[in-house]
Amino acid sequence: MTYRTEYDPDAGNRPVRAPKTKQKRGWKIFLRDIVLIFLAALLISFLIKTFLIRSFYIPSSSMETTLHIDDRIIVNQLEPKLIPIEHGDVVVFKDPGGWLTPQIEQPVNWFVGAVDAVLAFVGLSAPDSNDHLIKRVIGLPGDTVICCNDFGQITVNGVPLEEPYINLPPDITKATRDDFEVTVPEGKLWVLGDNRYNSADSSFHKDDVTGGFVPIDNVVGRALLISWPVDRWTWLDNYPVTFADVDPVPAP
Repeated sequence: MTYRTEYDPDAGNRPVRAPKTKQKRGWKIFLRDIVLIFLAALLISFLIKTFLIRSFYIPSSSMETTLHIDDRIIVNQLEPKLIPIEHGDVVVFKDPGGWLTPQIEQPVNWFVGAVDAVLAFVGLSAPDSNDHLIKRVIGLPGDTVICCNDFGQITVNGVPLEEPYINLPPDITKATRDDFEVTVPEGKLWVLGDNRYNSADSSFHKDDVTGGFVPIDNVVGRALLISWPVDRWTWLDNYPVTFADVDPVPAP
């Protein structure tokens, strides 16, 4: 063990050990700084998770092949709070009413639960992913969305959409299984899964109490990128070219 040395003026150049009280005080300051740094990191992570971005995982195949089951995504929570939602955005939203089957909560080991709670607090885990849905925005408030034209395409305000992101069964060209014609109410969205024939989306729920519409207030944020697994890391496109010719509906 080494000691910091001081020189006693009455003892010539003979080194003497630093008082133990100074050593203890040094360790206390060091530990205090570590705790403060850790708490500051937790607070910053919590604020980022609460107001800026957070993580979700994908629990279903409704967005394949854009998103796969168990993909981890980063969601920008500034949209729609500060940034308006656009056509083609992939959004995470709370159940608008009866879209999700009630889940039976499974018991978990206390240690695993505690770790997951801490990770959820800082936004690195998403235990509530099963309470949310993720779809692509096709219709904004005021839009008239129709499926389908003679070529099996969805039209928005009369403009047919070329949708490179959709996943259709073999030999199927119709963009959705069910026909519909809707005008999106103020404050609502019309959303569809990319895996069109295996997605409980707006077209699937068009005849229930929600009419298939999702309140904008239910939107948690826009999915920005796939963060895990590493080999699938990519930004999520909202395909502006697909919707370039769709004229926005003037606000009332």
